[in-house]
Amino acid sequence: MSYLRTFLPWIVFAVVPSRDWQWGALAALVAAVALIALEKRSGAGFDALIIETGSALFFAALAAVAFADPHSGVHGYSAALSSGSLAVIAGVSLAIGRPFTLGVAKRTTPREYWGLKPFIRTNVVITAVWTAAFAVTAAVLALLAQAGDAHSTSATLVQIAGFAVPMVFTVRYVAHVQAKAGAAGQVAR
Repeated sequence: MSYLRTFLPWIVFAVVPSRDWQWGALAALVAAVALIALEKRSGAGFDALIIETGSALFFAALAAVAFADPHSGVHGYSAALSSGSLAVIAGVSLAIGRPFTLGVAKRTTPREYWGLKPFIRTNVVITAVWTAAFAVTAAVLALLAQAGDAHSTSATLVQIAGFAVPMVFTVRYVAHVQAKAGAAGQVAR
């Protein structure tokens, strides 16, 4: 459930009809800001809000562009830009040694595991998979946009796969790591 909450602004943007992209961007921005406020009130640190903070910045910029010129050429590439932005956010989190999934995992993992190498390594792998999925999704969506199919059923399916594949990987990989650690008498989350 944590990942659904993390990506709520992107889901909001995706469900608003394409012709109303400026309102979708604004709704996503509101969702991102509200999510950050709720999470901060519940005690979450900014390390747990990397995607949410990046989302707020992205949707603020996109809303500004969309309201300034609703017919901007950016519209056709907004889905590709969204996935590309997520790839950059996730990739930067890896590059600075703060994989975004660490913050998400810490929400459901006891504090005593946070500094353990298996916990950190697991999150590096998971974040790398999310980063790759976002990058591939962005590239495919850009190709679809270039072909004039930016807001097609194919584009929607690519976007869904871009979230579903890494989400399924995350669930299965965490279960695998935990089972392996359990069999070795270790604890890893």
